[in-house]
Amino acid sequence: MIFADRRDAGRKLADKLEQFKNQPDAIAIGLPRGGVVVAYETARRLNLPLDIIVPRKIGAPGNEELAIGAITEEGEPVLDEMLVRELNVSQAYIAKKVDTEKKEAERRLKLYRGGRGPLNLQGKTAILIDDGIATGATMRAAIRSAKNKKAAKIIVAVPVIAPDTLKKLQTEADEIIYLDAPMFLGAIGAFYEEFSQTEDQEVIELMREKI
Repeated sequence: MIFADRRDAGRKLADKLEQFKNQPDAIAIGLPRGGVVVAYETARRLNLPLDIIVPRKIGAPGNEELAIGAITEEGEPVLDEMLVRELNVSQAYIAKKVDTEKKEAERRLKLYRGGRGPLNLQGKTAILIDDGIATGATMRAAIRSAKNKKAAKIIVAVPVIAPDTLKKLQTEADEIIYLDAPMFLGAIGAFYEEFSQTEDQEVIELMREKI
């Protein structure tokens, strides 16, 4: 399945989430940056509030694109322990990366949420939305954040997801809703005709529109 852009993906995803339309206890939560664009369109179609959770990927030494885990927005590491052992990643490296990424998560939270109060998920259905999931590192951290915030139910909703990651996340979320799980995923951008980088300003504007 190919999407025109993130907004198109968000509209199509909303069709699969119809059961949550107008639900008073449901919240669409985007993962910045690109996931917020998808979540905005989904939230708009379903008449749900929009908010964000900001996990941050921890890249491997010498290969930042390879995720060995991620941190929750509170700074709690959620690691791929097998990969950490395989790559012989030191605890000192992990601690340094956690500190760096926690500061970036705090910066983004403050910037994107503006003057909003803390995200309250207690007793609510958190619909965690991204533009695609490859390794699942950041989504695992987002799920952990939602659990820490006492969400009653956690739904992961994405346009495209790797099949092996889908199996892993099914043990951590209450439900995974997706549009495509191709056998060979490759790059998430390959499933979009337009997949330019989402800038901070677009996220800020979308968040303001859904206050």
